[in-house]
This record gives sequence, structure tokens and C-alpha cells, in this order.
Amino acid sequence: MSDGKPKITLTFKKPSGATDLDGVASKKRKDRSDDAAPSAKRAANGKRAVDTAIMDAGDVDGENDDGTEAARIREHFTGTARFAKLAVKDEPTSHDGKAIRDAVSKLFTMENAKDYTFLAQKGDHRARPLWVCDDGRIILEAFSPLAGQAEDFLITIAEPVSRPARVHEFKLTAYSLYAAVSVGMETKTILDVLERFSKVKVPERVVNFIEDCTKAYGKVKLVLKDNRYFLESSYPEVLKKLLTHPEIAKARLTRADDAVLPTPASSTDGTKGGEDFGAVITLDSMDDDDDGDDESEFVHSFEIDKSMVEDVKKHCIGMDYPLMEEYDFRHDNLTPNLDIDLNPKTLIRDYQEKSLSKMFGGGGGRARSGIIVLPTGAGKTLVGITAACTVKKNTLVLCTNALSVEQWAREFRNWSTVKEGSIAKFTADDKKRFQGDAGIVVSTYTMISHSGNRSWETARMIEWINSVEWGLLILDEVHVVPANVFRRVLTTVSAHTKLGLTATLVREDDKIEDLNFLIGPKLYEANWLDLAHRGHIAKVEATEVWCGMTADFYQEYMGSRPSKRRLLCVMNPTKFRACQYLIKKHESLGDKIIVFSDDVYGLQYYAKKLNKPFIYGNTAHAERQAVLSAFRGENSRVTYPTIFLSKVGDTSLDLPEATCLIQISSQFGSRRQEAQRMGRILRAKRRNEEGFRSKFYTLVSRDTDEVQFSAKRKRFLIDQGYEYKVIPSVEQLVPESERNELFFRTREDQLELLQEVQKANEDELDPASGDIRSRKRLKLDEAARKAERQRREEEKAREKKQNSLFRKWNAGKF
Repeated sequence: MSDGKPKITLTFKKPSGATDLDGVASKKRKDRSDDAAPSAKRAANGKRAVDTAIMDAGDVDGENDDGTEAARIREHFTGTARFAKLAVKDEPTSHDGKAIRDAVSKLFTMENAKDYTFLAQKGDHRARPLWVCDDGRIILEAFSPLAGQAEDFLITIAEPVSRPARVHEFKLTAYSLYAAVSVGMETKTILDVLERFSKVKVPERVVNFIEDCTKAYGKVKLVLKDNRYFLESSYPEVLKKLLTHPEIAKARLTRADDAVLPTPASSTDGTKGGEDFGAVITLDSMDDDDDGDDESEFVHSFEIDKSMVEDVKKHCIGMDYPLMEEYDFRHDNLTPNLDIDLNPKTLIRDYQEKSLSKMFGGGGGRARSGIIVLPTGAGKTLVGITAACTVKKNTLVLCTNALSVEQWAREFRNWSTVKEGSIAKFTADDKKRFQGDAGIVVSTYTMISHSGNRSWETARMIEWINSVEWGLLILDEVHVVPANVFRRVLTTVSAHTKLGLTATLVREDDKIEDLNFLIGPKLYEANWLDLAHRGHIAKVEATEVWCGMTADFYQEYMGSRPSKRRLLCVMNPTKFRACQYLIKKHESLGDKIIVFSDDVYGLQYYAKKLNKPFIYGNTAHAERQAVLSAFRGENSRVTYPTIFLSKVGDTSLDLPEATCLIQISSQFGSRRQEAQRMGRILRAKRRNEEGFRSKFYTLVSRDTDEVQFSAKRKRFLIDQGYEYKVIPSVEQLVPESERNELFFRTREDQLELLQEVQKANEDELDPASGDIRSRKRLKLDEAARKAERQRREEEKAREKKQNSLFRKWNAGKF
């Protein structure tokens, strides 16, 4: 017993040749025994020696009894003052080969944790990099010589869950397997490669799941012809089965010239025939004089309502027939060709080429709809431009704001040979069409999807956009599309193929899965740390600074409403002093600094007090451009080393000069926002300097709600392999010699600041604009949002229950 912090060490004998799954146990904080294959020798020598000892912090009891192998130590946090360390040296097994668990392991195991000790290893398991678990999880040993090949394969068939330095975790899902088949992988290939890389025999349950998810994909295609949508298949019985769904049947359009396909006596699902499932017409058949040709050589299809395409795609997934969207752009003679190519000076990086190969890798001049995930600064814009240069058809690019529109138009001119008149912008200030029959339009989601009153000129422009048959629709920051206000775009714009681009395929409302039927499967996702090590994006040093509140502020905090608490956290004088010191320090080092605050009142106060420029929602476009130009150093008369931004700067800002970022307030626990903000400093121009690291600071008011929110926000980046350094107090950050030069040094100054905050909160502040709103209106707005959230969650739960694949999986039928 030492310094009041007892530690318990349990030591088990471990046989030579046993293999650990250290990364899994470390990540999940599980107390697991070795996953070594059971053997007669192990069963015979299964006697366990347990030595219990109390030792001080820092002591390590890790030697095996024979001294030939170092023990494995795992640390479990059971409380703020108590810790337990478990050294595993042996694990006995029963006659059926399953591990016998001791009586104390459950005390150190996380709730709902999985036990994989029953998995029997292959004889040459040390040479294989994967653990395939029966619940669909796949663990990759990143230190294996075959890790690179295995990771490329896993990115294609599974979803990355966590990718720290040594061990990566992936998860098989129905959508990830659909994506694998969409890029040309066959069921047999997936199973063979998985078996070849796996340390254990691939569980039968996983084999059944893979076969069930992949066998139906590709049998039905969604095709756009003459601005009309068709479900197309070589299997007429599949189309008949789809038409048995009432919503799909409702979406079918029947025209006078459609030929009715005879209905069989009984349908494929065993129901009685005789019902008119609708017209299924032959649009494209192979001309052949041989009457003995197989019927599968003919392509049958039926038309569906354009406004119900999203619903049809969703219901087809529920019936285990996800729609494949491919565009045969080289043989499309109806859509005008666009004269565009990449500039000779443009170089495509290997990972950009790999991501595009997933989109165009099918050969034959076909493009697949889907999503490409690359970290900020890794060249998502260039990927989209290259896709447009490949398709060479009308292209519509949608962004989140007007600044992004300017950037996309500028990048098209820089990296491609597009003519000036062939690219147009559609914003509040610019409403011109491109010249000629084919071209590029860059606009925002809001301009296209807004359903309110529009000016005559805007209405005419939208009418024209909706009438054009677009060869390629590029959706920048595609994670915003599932929002109800933006997903309307996909039902009004006709596009042969859709490409979604984002750095963070994550949302807090669980709507991210909707992208699978709104856009298409995820085609490629890059590894952030790998790109950083190769110099494509900057390495980042992330630091969290805990800022204690003064007694007066904390007393006010404890008796305040949630909205006022958030403002008090932002206006914490200790946080202000930390921010002031970091700005002063990094400006002296020559860094370019961005300070983020979601709270506009705090943003304005900090910026004005420190005499820095700021941009928020109500800032005029011209003023934004002037501030950003001065920050980039493009203005010889004025230069800003530091700028303050609200959440309008979270996405689509190209600021490669930025090398330091400070967060003083955030959007609760949003993981997406944390990653997007880090992206502002990932494209730092200085990234290839030896030893250079961008700095990412998060200032957190200690002992407040911000601590919990910060812990959640960090999850996405930690799963990408980033580490956070914690500075527990501002005193450890700011040298004593610097403290007297900072604001709010005295209690009088702190009380004066508190009075300003109290005055500001006599009425509620709109967090987006800083304007005052009545409490009654706030309560009504919050009640409406809560009701809408509940409705969406209930709808989502019903949809998941209706999916037969998930029902079978949860019932353990695979």
C-alpha cells in the first residue's frame, strides 16, 4: 500500500507459444486470456498459479516463473484512486477447447464486452495478420509484414472502427459488403482472401452473413435515361418480387406504350399469383436470330416516379436487393460532351488514384455512385475534379457555403483545362449559366433546396438546373446531405452518377447510414496517420488544457440554467487568460492562428478584447474575403496572424497558412466538428519541415459539462490514431513571469466580467448570431426540435427492424 492508492496484481502462468491479442484488450480494456489454440500439452499443464500481491504505483511484477518470457501487463481503471494490474501467464482449457475463466476476470471487463477466447488458431497463425471474430469484428495487427495488403482488402469489405498505431479494428456490415461487390469483388474472392489472412478459421456465422449480403447485390440497377428513372434487371422474377412491395408498386409509372410482362401463376415469395404487378417493358434486348437464347440475356425494366427514387432505394435495401447505380458515360450519346481534361502539370497521388479506381474500376467506361472519405488537406477537391475530367459530361457541384463555391471554381481553373465560359456559379450574388451545350455549375445546397419564396431570376435558374440531365453530381461535405432540408436536392436534380466527398463520415443523429441509399456505398476511406507519416497532411500535436473556474464564476455556474452555463464556460476568465497566452506565444513563433468559438457572444468579446478580426454568420461576404485574404498574406497592406471564426469556418475553408488552432467553445459533443476543425491545420504549408507539427488546443472549463462533451468529441480522432496531451491546470501552461501581463488578473476584473455575462443573459442569446431572442420562443423552438428528433428516432428504429438481414443477424441465424 503506497500513497493511499492500492493496486492488485494477479499473475498467471503463460505457456511458451501462446499468442496475445494485446491491441484488442487494450482498446476495449478487457481482461482476456490468451487466444492460443488449445492443445493436449496445454490441457495437461492447465494448473494455474495465482500470486496476489500489493504493490506501489510504478512497480511491475511481470516475469514468468521460468524467467524466459516477459509477462503481459494490462491496466484497468476501476476508480479515480484505485487501479488493478493483471499479468496473464496461463489459461486452462476444458475438454472442448474453450477457456475456463477465473472468478475475478468479470470484475475487470467492460459491460457488453465480447469474449473471443474460444477461437482456435491455425498452426501458422503468427504469419497471418487478422483475427476474424464471430460477431463481424476483424482485428488487424498493424505491425505484421502483411498489414499493408490486408488493410487495403479490409478497407474494401469492412468499416474502419479504430486505427491506432499498432492494432486496427474493422467491422463487417451489410453496407460495406454491398460496397465491396459494387467495386467488382465476388463472394468467393472475399471469403478466400479473408481465410488466407485470418489467424483463425473464419466463423461459419460470418461466412453465411457475407454470402447472404453479396448474393443479391447487382441484380437490380437504377438507370437514368432521357431524364427518367428505371429499375433494370436481367432477372424478371426479381422485378416482380420488388413490385410486390406496396411502396415500390406505388412509385411505378405506367405509360401507354409499355408492354405488360405476363404474371406467373405464383410469385417468387410463395404468394398466389394473378395480381397485376405492373408493366415491365423490354428497353434493351440483344438482337439474335437464335430463338434458344436464355431469357437472362434480355434486360427488363420499369419506370419509377422521380420524386420517389429515395424511397424506392430504401425499400429495395430492406428487401435485400440494394440497387447498383452505374453510368455508362462513354456510350451516352444523348448527354452533350464537356471539353475538359486535367492540366499537364497536375499530379495525382497514389491514394487519390486508388480512390478513383473504386469509382471507375469496373471498366468499359462506367462510373459508380458512392462516397470517398479523405482527411482535410488530402486533396478531395482534386479527386472530384479528376472525376469530372473522366466523365466529361455536365457536372453540378454542391457545397456548403459561398466561400466553398469560390474555391471549387478556382480549383477547376487551376487543375483542369475547362474554358472560362464553361464554368458557372449559382449563388445569391451570381446567377449565370455556362456557355454552350455542356458545362459545370458550382452552387450551394441551400440555393438548390430552399423551398420558400425566390426571386424571378433565382427561380428561373433552379428550373433550368432541374431540367438538365447531369452526368456527374459532386456533393462536397456529403455528411450534411441526410439533413431533411438538404436531401431534397437529390429528388429534384437528375444525375446519372453521384460522388460524395467528406473528411468525416459521421453524424450525431445516426443518419449517416441514409447515405447508402441517398448517394451510394462508401468506395474508399484513407488512413489519417498513414497520410501524415508520408507527408501528405501535417502531423498534429493535440493538447487539452483544463481551465479551472474562479470561485465567483463557479458559484454562478452551479445555480444557472444550461444556456447560461454554456456562456459562463466560454467566458471563464481562466480560459480567456490561457487563450491570450497561447496567441501571444505562437504569434511570436511565427505561427498563423485560428481561434474557434461556437458561441458568438464569446467570439465577439474575445476578438474585440484582444483586437483581432472575426468572422461569423452575419459577416458580409466581402468582409469575409478581405479578412481571409489578409490572413493568407495576400494583402500587402494588412496582415492578420490570428483570426477568430465561428462554426461557419468548420468546413470548406482553404487556409494552408494556418499552423495553430485554439478552441474556446464547441458544439457540445460533436465528433464531426472536432475532426473538421483539426482539418483546418492539416494542410499546413510547413508540414514537410523536419520536426514540424501543427498545434491543436482545446480549452475546457474544468468541473463543468465541457469535460464530458470534450471526452466524446475526441473519440473520432482517437480512433484515427491521434493522441491528446492533457495539461491539468493553466498554471502549468503559463510561466509565472507571464501571468501578470494577462487580462483578468485581479478579482475586481473577474467580477466585472461576470457582471457583463449576467447582463447579457437577462435575455437569451441566439448562439448562431448573438442576437437576443425571447425565452418563450426558445422554449417553443426546443419543444419542436425535441418532437422532431423523437419522430426521426422512432422511424429509424422501425426501418432497422424491417430489414431481414439485420433481423437474422440479431437472431443468430447466420
